[in-house]
Amino acid sequence: MEKCLFAYNSKSGKGKLKKKEKFIVEPLSKKYDIEILHSEYAGHIGEYIQNNGEKFDTIVISGGDGTLSEAINGIMHLQKSVTLGYIPSGTVNDVANSLKISKNIKKALKIILDGNIFYHDVFKMNDRFGIYVCCTGMFCETSYATSQKSKKKVGKLAYALYGIKKIFNSESFMLTLNDKNNVISGKFALMLITNSKSVAGFKLNKDASLDDGFVDIALVKAKKQRIRFCEVLQVAKLFLFGFPKKSSKNIQILHLNKFRVEMDAKNVINLDGESVGNGSFNFEVVKKSIKIFVPKK
Repeated sequence: MEKCLFAYNSKSGKGKLKKKEKFIVEPLSKKYDIEILHSEYAGHIGEYIQNNGEKFDTIVISGGDGTLSEAINGIMHLQKSVTLGYIPSGTVNDVANSLKISKNIKKALKIILDGNIFYHDVFKMNDRFGIYVCCTGMFCETSYATSQKSKKKVGKLAYALYGIKKIFNSESFMLTLNDKNNVISGKFALMLITNSKSVAGFKLNKDASLDDGFVDIALVKAKKQRIRFCEVLQVAKLFLFGFPKKSSKNIQILHLNKFRVEMDAKNVINLDGESVGNGSFNFEVVKKSIKIFVPKK
């Protein structure tokens, strides 16, 4: 019988998942020899997978996008190829939305037990891996700065309330992006790098390909140090109506697989919803590097 790790964040999804543990483990145990890991601190799941993942054939994760990203960082350090199963139980679940993985536990389990395998791109930012978003600028601190208490109380609304509070305290930043064909330099309100159809719960890029070896980038331009209302509107337009097909005078659109970003050390980088560092970074896509169960359709 194949070995499976079931790891989950008991605080994710308003803390309801712990009560569902038996409901999840029983059907999985008909197919797999199960080991259970309860996440005890930030990074616990990723560390455990990196150190012990070789003994498993399948790793099933339940939590939000941050928990999933933890698992992927662990898996990317393994020599053995393992298949990832995902039971989304976070506040937003952008990766699950892009892959049409249901938040309903029974339906998500059916995908793991009877679904197809999709080879999903992963990207590398300096020495860390991500699967769906990397950003800096306006709103980018919302996902990790919003308190767990607020998310438990009001869910997605907690992100919106925090974002609104921060809008007019935002400042622009200087950035230079270099790839083999482009050098783009200027002042920006937002840099958004995505490999996802959904970001922050918005259908931001419905035509995104998740396995083509490229990411889509939107750079929202700014003119002054303090973010102006017109630039707030450009960011809002991006989230409400999605990525434009081509660049405009206000938003630069790029489709790249390897590049370097130079920017000031005060700029905090959000990778898959978590703060992971500051300033300049190297970025590249690792094509079709994660196997994940998805619906048959």
